Amino acid sequence: MKILVTGAKGFVGQNLVASLRNIQTGKDKTHPSLQIDEIYEYDLQNTVEELETYCQDADFVFHLAGVNRPQTQEEFMQGNFGFSSTLLQTLEKYANRCPVMLSSSIQASLIGRYANGEYGKSKKAGEELFFDYADKNGVQVCVYRFPNLFGKWCRPNYNSAVATFCYNVANDLPITVNDRGIELELLYIDDLVDEMLAILEGQGHRCEYDGIMPQETATGKYYFVPTTHKVTLGEIADLLYLFRKQSETLVVPEIPKGSFAKKLYSTYLSYLPKDKVAFDLKMNVDARGSFTELLKTEKCGQVSINISKPGITKGQHWHHTKWEFFIVVAGKGLIQQRKIGTDEVLNFEVSGDKIQAVHMLPGYTHNVINLSDTENLITVMWANEQFEQNHPDTFFEVVE
Repeated sequence: MKILVTGAKGFVGQNLVASLRNIQTGKDKTHPSLQIDEIYEYDLQNTVEELETYCQDADFVFHLAGVNRPQTQEEFMQGNFGFSSTLLQTLEKYANRCPVMLSSSIQASLIGRYANGEYGKSKKAGEELFFDYADKNGVQVCVYRFPNLFGKWCRPNYNSAVATFCYNVANDLPITVNDRGIELELLYIDDLVDEMLAILEGQGHRCEYDGIMPQETATGKYYFVPTTHKVTLGEIADLLYLFRKQSETLVVPEIPKGSFAKKLYSTYLSYLPKDKVAFDLKMNVDARGSFTELLKTEKCGQVSINISKPGITKGQHWHHTKWEFFIVVAGKGLIQQRKIGTDEVLNFEVSGDKIQAVHMLPGYTHNVINLSDTENLITVMWANEQFEQNHPDTFFEVVE
């Protein structure tokens, strides 16, 4: 399959092309039905002759090129309708009846009802052009009306509030939220790319209706991405400020699989400047070695790393309710545990050569001993809850 992507250097184009390349080169094996032979990337720097070649050879066209921030209002129609016309005329010239996908906007659905902006008009005109082309040539046309898009590689201070917010917060610049209650419908770039790959596999999602309300029409000319998120500007701002504090608090907020928070966090991280990509952690150092908290979560405890110098014993305490995993990743050591009120000691020899997780049992005093005379013992420690200074649930008692 040979695929033409117009607007290949844009936000959506870059993400789509990167995913197509992964499939083409075998790095992504999750789409075994797709055999991609060529990816034609067309953008402003390409020539008319290249467009002719691409339109002659393509087996599928993703038409993502468009204008949304022109110098003049007239450029909307030139970019969103004019080039679309050129593209379709070129395909028609070579009698290429391959399927074509058009990226439109929800602004097109508002024309004549709630808005009359030039951008929406140009998108609406482009849609009608594609539908006429489909009727005339018997070609499959997939028109998508996208809501607000967000994700990595989206240009800040351009046409995405989320990109601008992410960039500014990541770079310690102010953001302006005039009305925290304004709700946006947002589409994440990976969800969009998944849908575009589904089109190639013949599994795109067709709308049951084309209007704003389901009862308006049932012709189903349009397609849609099934996963979007409705979020207020205030919620977005609050999450971003929470993300920014992570390097100070070490607390990773709740980011469930598939959630908006997870997708926003990934987006936010993509805008971090170099001086924030790495950040220092507080090492609690003494003669025995060091103890450093790595990260904390709101509901799943915290992870720390403990370094014990040769011959050193650490721990010698127990907990009522808290439990932990000790995982030695370098060196050779002995982990001991004894149930409070008994004499029996449980011994576990541990080594970075054979990594194991050892439960620290509630009600058992425990320690970790570095058995080496020359090497440090490095232990990764997970506790089921964050350490609370005012309620530590930690009580000194030697194991033996």
